[in-house]
Amino acid sequence: MRGSSHLAIGLITGVAVAGLVPHVPFSVAGIALAGFSSLAPDLDHPNSRLSKRLGFVQQYVRWAFVLAGAALAVYTHFLLPLGPDRRMGFTAALAFGLLGAAMQGGSARRLALLFTGLCTVVAGFYTEFLWLSMLGAFIAVAPFTSHRSWTHTIWAAGLWTYIGHLANYTLGWHGVAWFAGAGYVSHLVADSLTKAGVKWLMPLTDICFRVPLIRTGSASGNALEVAICLGYAALVLSIVVGNMSF
Repeated sequence: MRGSSHLAIGLITGVAVAGLVPHVPFSVAGIALAGFSSLAPDLDHPNSRLSKRLGFVQQYVRWAFVLAGAALAVYTHFLLPLGPDRRMGFTAALAFGLLGAAMQGGSARRLALLFTGLCTVVAGFYTEFLWLSMLGAFIAVAPFTSHRSWTHTIWAAGLWTYIGHLANYTLGWHGVAWFAGAGYVSHLVADSLTKAGVKWLMPLTDICFRVPLIRTGSASGNALEVAICLGYAALVLSIVVGNMSF
C-alpha cells in the first residue's frame, strides 16, 4: 500500500483512539503521532515516505564521504613521505571518494537514517530518556532489514507500543502508547490487504497473512486504496459522533 494511504489510515486511526478509548484525551498531537507511527514499519524501505523525511541528511552524508576522500588525498600529498603510508593514504582517499560518488538514493538514505538514529540514541542518553534511545535504535536498524520482514511483525508493533508506554511514563502525556501502537498496527492491517501480505509472526512462522484485495501501484489498486480510506473515515466518524451523543 502507498505511503499516502498508510498515512491517511493512521490519522483516521488516531481519531478513533482519541474519540473512543476511555480516558485518552482528544489530541491533535496524538493523532499526528498515530500518523507517524503508521509510516514507521516502512523504514525498512529506503524509498518510503518516512525514510525520505527522516533521511534529510542523505546528501550531506554522500558529500561527506567525497570531501573526506579529498581531504585525505590533500593530507597524503603534502604531509606523508614517499613509501607504503603514502600509497595507503591515496588508496583510502580514492576509496572514500568512490564510495561517496557511488551513493545513490537508497544507500545514502540508509546511512542518513543510521546517522539520524544514532544521534537520537545519544540524545536519549543525554536526557536520560530510555524511550528516545530505543526510538533512535529502531530508526538506525530498520533501514538495514529486508522489506516487510521484522518491522512488519507483531513483535515490532509491541516494541513500538512499549516505546510509547515509556514516553507516556516519562512525559506524563497519557495515551502515547495507544496512539503509537494503534497507528503502527494500522499499517500491518493495511498491508495485509495487499497481494504480498504480511508475515505477522515471523520468525515463528513464515505464513503470510493476507486478504489479496489490492495490487499496489496499479490503477485499480490505487482507486481501491482511496475507497478504503474514505470508507474507513466514514465508519470512524460515524462511530465517534455516535459515541459523543450518548
